Amino acid sequence: MGQTRTGEFEEFVAARWPGLIHLARLLTGGDRHRAEDLVQESLVKLWFAWPKVADEAPEAYARKVMVRSAARSARRRWWGERPVEQLPDVAALGDVSTAVAERSRLENALAQLPARQRAAVVLRYYQDLPEAQVAQLLGCPVGTARSHASRGVARLRRLLADVIEPVG
Repeated sequence: MGQTRTGEFEEFVAARWPGLIHLARLLTGGDRHRAEDLVQESLVKLWFAWPKVADEAPEAYARKVMVRSAARSARRRWWGERPVEQLPDVAALGDVSTAVAERSRLENALAQLPARQRAAVVLRYYQDLPEAQVAQLLGCPVGTARSHASRGVARLRRLLADVIEPVG
């Protein structure tokens, strides 16, 4: 691959890294480490396909790879975590803003959704993709993608309603 293509790839990664990481966190249920692995795996695949997709839609390609990889990963029962006798000390967080707390609450609720529902909700409402593109990325008919998104949103509403704490 020539220097020009390498530079273009590096510029793409630098520009889209935060967005790709955030999408991956949502797809993996908020697990930062799995999200980073997912993005890196997707970027490796994008690197090899770069000459073909660079001028067309590299972000769409990366997103498609991430969705499919996240779905495959969600079907696995073990990701390498090891239980420990004692949990490590938790650092004091200090003052946490409302926005961070809400985002955390939403990510926790997303993590409780089945992988395909989570992917449909994230792609449809976070990425703001049309239903047809969500269906294409999930590899299913539009009606199925719509159903996954609808059921995911309904479950999120129930989960978030259950978490609301009484004031006082």
